Amino acid sequence: MATSSLSKFTVPLASNQSATAQGLLMPKLKFRFRVTFENFGVSQPTTELTKQVMDFKRPTVEFGEIEIPIYNSRVYLAGKPTWTAVTCNLRDDAGGEVAKRVGEQMQKQFDFMEQSSASSGIDYKFLTRFEVLDGGNGANTPTVLETWELYGCYLSQADYGDFNYGTNDPATIALTIRYDNAIQTPIGTGIGSAVARTIGTTITG
Repeated sequence: MATSSLSKFTVPLASNQSATAQGLLMPKLKFRFRVTFENFGVSQPTTELTKQVMDFKRPTVEFGEIEIPIYNSRVYLAGKPTWTAVTCNLRDDAGGEVAKRVGEQMQKQFDFMEQSSASSGIDYKFLTRFEVLDGGNGANTPTVLETWELYGCYLSQADYGDFNYGTNDPATIALTIRYDNAIQTPIGTGIGSAVARTIGTTITG
């Protein structure tokens, strides 16, 4: 009887590990995703932005470093976490829908005509949702493989890009989004999972 060789298309595992004959797992693909915005700008629907997204960078979190000098060495502890700003590039459509909504969001943050700023963050902050999809479409509803929800978002930069007679590229608007926190949903799939807080019997670094 013929034996399939596809189960061997992966890294060989030790004999005491499970699924030693399992083939390569299907990876998430970078071009299967969706980005939506809630409370962005004023005009509805904000799905006009979703349809014009070109690329989006997933969140990056970094812990500050606490250095504790000791006798002949040093010990390092994790300090406060910082979320790095993400970027999202949009095609600037001929109807001006993307530019209009980006402009509205910028105006919510700061009125450039009257030189007046928003009184508090709740007046202009929005939610960004990034979803990795499985490729389904139309009658085949896509399955969401991964979701990131970014809370307390605002635009720290909007780059309206350049124009050039020598290219065939679409005009773009590049957004830099700063946010307060990010959670992977549904809860339990990554960042934001309920992990018991460990309390050691001996308190050391």
